[in-house]
Amino acid sequence: MELRHLRYFVAVAEEEHMTRAASRLAIQQPPLSQQIQALEQELGVQLFDRRPRSIRLNAAGKLFLSDARKVLADVNAAVQRVRRFDLGEEGRIRVGFTSSASLHHLTPRIVRAFRTSYPLMFLEIGEGTTHDLLHAVEQERLDIAFVRSPLPANSSLESVTLVRENMVVAVPSNHRMAQEPRQGIALAALKDEDFILFHPLNGWGIKDMLMEVCQRNGFVPRAVEEVPRLIAAIHLVAAGLGISIVPQSMRSIQPDCVVYRPLDPPTAFTVPLELAHRRNVDAEGIRRFLAMSLQLARADTAEDPAH
Repeated sequence: MELRHLRYFVAVAEEEHMTRAASRLAIQQPPLSQQIQALEQELGVQLFDRRPRSIRLNAAGKLFLSDARKVLADVNAAVQRVRRFDLGEEGRIRVGFTSSASLHHLTPRIVRAFRTSYPLMFLEIGEGTTHDLLHAVEQERLDIAFVRSPLPANSSLESVTLVRENMVVAVPSNHRMAQEPRQGIALAALKDEDFILFHPLNGWGIKDMLMEVCQRNGFVPRAVEEVPRLIAAIHLVAAGLGISIVPQSMRSIQPDCVVYRPLDPPTAFTVPLELAHRRNVDAEGIRRFLAMSLQLARADTAEDPAH
């Protein structure tokens, strides 16, 4: 049985006239009659009561009509879905974020814009460490990951840098630096401070960039605590355990207990917001997500060059 047999059957059932059904299907009447007879023979069931000038469904035909319509509707829906998927308009994209990447204002802006532009595309969102997210992308358990550090040299993935973000010094609100005018702090002035460092459980990240910059400025941060999440570092700063250097997008955390100061321009540095993905992306939906992310990132940079 072929789909055309079901289409022929539905047309005859609805028209209740072989010639009109043939005209609707743009075929000749004799071949249509033969196809309907062949369908009945294959089923082993008579579907129509035939009269000299009409043909009408019998009870078995009415039952089969309902199922035939459903099959044809399902096939049509499948065709439309695969076409929309091929155009990047329908499907699923699995997106991962590090906790700090999710706090950058550009990240939710991208997600909202994509969902608005492609409402039939389902975004499955999760959070994890940089190491775990990149491993999930490599293993095809995620399609895209927002991370805060460049890919390691031996990575099989690719990434695009959406923005670079200034780092700021987070100090307890009763710290002496919190009372100073809002001027930049030189990194060397922090050499005797107690540091709360962000250190992922696996792999690399912002800590590695911070250590390199501090060493270039003549000291190694004295760590009193190392935590796996930047948010935890801010909470420990709020508790008065030490200071930390974090992306400026973290300023929304603990605003009553933590003061954020910029770094002095000669020693200031930035960290990236990266979008990691597998090489040779073949799904149009993922390509559209990447393109929209870059477009919004450029617009965001144009609006605020300080990023």
